[in-house]
Amino acid sequence: MLVLNKSQTAEALTHTACIPLIKEAMEAVSQRDVAMPLRQYLHIPGSDGKLTAMTGFLGGEMGSFGLKIVSKFPRDHNSPHGTHVGMVIIFDRTNGLPVGMLHGGELTAIRTSAASALATDLLALPDASKLLFVGAGEEARHHLQAINAVRKLEKISVWARNPDRAHEFATKHSALVPQEIEVSTDLASAASDAHIICTVTSAKEPFFNAEWLQPGTHINLVGAAMKEAAEADWQTVCAGPFYTDFIPSAMDQAGELLAAIDRGAFSEEQIAGEIGQVSLGQRPGRQSREEITIYKSLGVSAQDLAAGLGALTNAKNLGLGQDIDLSA
Repeated sequence: MLVLNKSQTAEALTHTACIPLIKEAMEAVSQRDVAMPLRQYLHIPGSDGKLTAMTGFLGGEMGSFGLKIVSKFPRDHNSPHGTHVGMVIIFDRTNGLPVGMLHGGELTAIRTSAASALATDLLALPDASKLLFVGAGEEARHHLQAINAVRKLEKISVWARNPDRAHEFATKHSALVPQEIEVSTDLASAASDAHIICTVTSAKEPFFNAEWLQPGTHINLVGAAMKEAAEADWQTVCAGPFYTDFIPSAMDQAGELLAAIDRGAFSEEQIAGEIGQVSLGQRPGRQSREEITIYKSLGVSAQDLAAGLGALTNAKNLGLGQDIDLSA
C-alpha cells in the first residue's frame, strides 16, 4: 500500500490534472455507475469538532472502492494542520486489498476546487474574466489555481469577513497566478462586478444575497456542506438554473436548497441537473449570456476515489510516497 503525506499528495496531483479525473467521476455519478451512501457525521461530545465518514464505489475503468475519514476541528488559520485532518484509503475492487492511503485534507481541497473548475468550465460565460473569492482560506487558495486552468482571467478579487485575512491571502498567494489579487472590502460591489464567484467560507448562516448577482454571473457555492448551514440566501437558489454534483446529497445536505424548498419557492424537480449530466449532454447548461448559473458543491466519494487513484498513479511514476507491506 502506497502512503502519501500532504506534500506528496499535492506534488502527485496538480489542479489541472485533477479536472479531467473529476469530469470522468461526475459522469459516472450521473450514470449511477457508483455506490455512494450519504456522508455520516459524528459530533464529538464536549467540543466543536466532528468526525465525517464517506464511503463509496466507483465503476468503470477507474473501478475501486474506499473510505474517507476527516476530523474537522476549529483551528487557527495559520495551523499547519488546516481545518480538515484525515485520510482517504483506496482499495482494489478485484481482490479487495488496499492500494493507497492519501492525506485527506489536501486531496479533498484539490478535488473540490477541480469540481468547481469543471462546473465553471461548463456553465460560466466563455469569456468570463473577473473572478471573486468570498473567503480567504485553504479552499480559496486551491480554487485560485483550479479556476485559472479553465478561464482566461483578467481580474481576481478576494473578500473576507476579516479584511486582514483577505490582505494576507493576496500577499501570500499572488505568486501562484499571473494576475494581481485585489482585496475587496465591499462584498455587494465586488459581487456585482464579478463574472465568476466562488463562496468558500465556513459560514453557518447565509450572508450572500442574490440581489448582488448580475446577469451572466456564474456562482459556485462550496463552503456549506451540511443542511443546517448555508452561505447564500435561499433566493440565490432561485436566481437561475441550479445545478449540483449529486441530487440525493443535495436533497439531504444542501442548506441553501433546502431553505428554498422549505419556503415553497423551489422543488427538487426544478433542479437543472447534476454537473455530470451537463458534461454528458443529458441536461443543458447555460442557455444565454444573461442567465445566472448556480452550482452547489457538496463533494462525493467518487471524486475522492478518482482523484486519489490519479494521485497514486502519478506518485508511482514520480517515485513519491512510502510503500508499506501490510502482509509483513
